Amino acid sequence: MLNERSYYFVGIGGVSMSALARLLKDRGCRVRGSDMQEGAFTRRLREEGISVFIGEDEEITEDAVVYTGAIAFGHPQLKAARAAGKRLIPRAELLGEVAGGFRHVISVAGCHGKTTTSSMLSHILLMGKRPFTCHIGGEDLALGNYHSAGGEYFVTEACEFGRSFLSLHSEIAVILNTDLDHTDCYKNEEELFRAYLQFAGQAEKVVICDDDLRARHIPHALSFGLNGGDIRAADLRSAGERYSFTVTERGIPLVRIKLNAVGKVMVTDALAAFAAARLLGFSAEEIACGLESFRGVGRRFEEVGTFCGVPVVCDYAHHPREIAAVLETARRKCAGTLRVVFQPHTYTRTRDFMSDFVSVLKTVENPIIYKTYAAREPFEAEGSAYMLTARIPEAIYVQTAEQLKKRLSRLVQKDDLVLVLGAGDIFDIAKSILD
Repeated sequence: MLNERSYYFVGIGGVSMSALARLLKDRGCRVRGSDMQEGAFTRRLREEGISVFIGEDEEITEDAVVYTGAIAFGHPQLKAARAAGKRLIPRAELLGEVAGGFRHVISVAGCHGKTTTSSMLSHILLMGKRPFTCHIGGEDLALGNYHSAGGEYFVTEACEFGRSFLSLHSEIAVILNTDLDHTDCYKNEEELFRAYLQFAGQAEKVVICDDDLRARHIPHALSFGLNGGDIRAADLRSAGERYSFTVTERGIPLVRIKLNAVGKVMVTDALAAFAAARLLGFSAEEIACGLESFRGVGRRFEEVGTFCGVPVVCDYAHHPREIAAVLETARRKCAGTLRVVFQPHTYTRTRDFMSDFVSVLKTVENPIIYKTYAAREPFEAEGSAYMLTARIPEAIYVQTAEQLKKRLSRLVQKDDLVLVLGAGDIFDIAKSILD
């Protein structure tokens, strides 16, 4: 599985990188790394005995250096490692090597829902007492971003950015949706879908969403969906935004499931996990037990505290379709006015989906737009948060935590709900202004 005995991670504080670092340490490898800033994952790594350097000039003595697409190839540590003849491994390539050491690999792809579905599958394996390891692109409230309980099954998110999911050869490939995203990598929907086809072609079995019109063209797949497919939800009911339903398989009722995570989108993700688990040979009752044990993922409609006495909910939504879904859930829970704070994630996404962002955010009263989280990208005015704000009547632009606190305090009233959206550092910013 792994050729080197020691690894250095440049950008070790990322959710995926920290999980892989912990996995390699558990496999007996020597692991260290660096990051540009301290965070929850770097602190956890140190607690588990993994050394983390804050900065970019620590000398690397390890055999191999792992890096992500967010790290520029001119990074000082990468340059020094290349000059020293060390092996440089992209994160996606390492993930593929790790996955190759497991008998059963379940890879979950799609623009939305990867973290939730991967977590649900992990709970099914956990409750089914199977020997498994999971690599999750977020934090399951019980399992975190990495959990190891054996080496037979491997559950991982499969990200389409930079075609990184093509490093995976899976027993089961799950494709939740094929919505266009990462337009800095893909010119159009057709080019993105060709990548999904290749990802599916590298798997023994495939699970697809029947509600996704493009995914329907993937052959020989087990399908799921709210409106069609082999695996469906019948008699759908809601209590406090927690849904229950009967799962049917090709029209035959199998089991009743009551989810304990909030939002209708959880139903679709649960059907995807159910379909994948059926292909693994699980009984309907085993799957139901696992799905009902799932309590949610951090930053997925997570209530984090209060501001001026009203609840604050954070969600990772950073694509227009994701925002629309979470707004639907939030409106059902809010008795007063929904106060939305949104941080755009990358300039290219904001620029290329500008009209969609405007359409969905125009439905909100006085949305607050926080300064763009650039991630790997240089500044671009056309895709900036300021440009987005200018196109939405009554929208408010802020760029510091203090400005956010001041603006929100003028708006919120009793029975309101503050909804904080985005995949960047807005989560920590929001937590910093809580009561």
